[in-house]
Amino acid sequence: MFSKKKNTSKIDYEQRELYENARKRTKEKKRLFQHFVIFLIGAVFLIILNVVIGYKEDFQPLGYNWFVWAVLLWALILLVHFFNVFIVNSFMGKDWEAKQVDRLVKKQKEKIASLQEKVEREDPAPIKKEPQKPIDPSKRIKPDDPDTPINS
Repeated sequence: MFSKKKNTSKIDYEQRELYENARKRTKEKKRLFQHFVIFLIGAVFLIILNVVIGYKEDFQPLGYNWFVWAVLLWALILLVHFFNVFIVNSFMGKDWEAKQVDRLVKKQKEKIASLQEKVEREDPAPIKKEPQKPIDPSKRIKPDDPDTPINS
């Protein structure tokens, strides 16, 4: 507890990411299963409420009891939840997201390279000249004797 040695994790980044993704998927599946169980209990409760207790027994929109519409609507929501967890997530999960990011990065790099090539073609960089060598101080024109040639 009071030791100076810190307990560092031996798991590298990729393993941690895989673990987090698996934990997230497990939690999604668990929530779907909970939703299904609550749906079953709720549907039974609505049927009992209407048929056994007689609550709003005479209310029948479109010729069916109200609880039928409530259960069908709830079943549709459960179906959307199921579709989201098992269908959409498998197509558009972490792997799909990583592939899309890689594809967009590659496309961006290609576009940058083509633009750079276009700029170099249209407006080439000036050719670098060799830097001029400094004139030797002994060969400079002296202000007191301007008539002396430089090359002498």
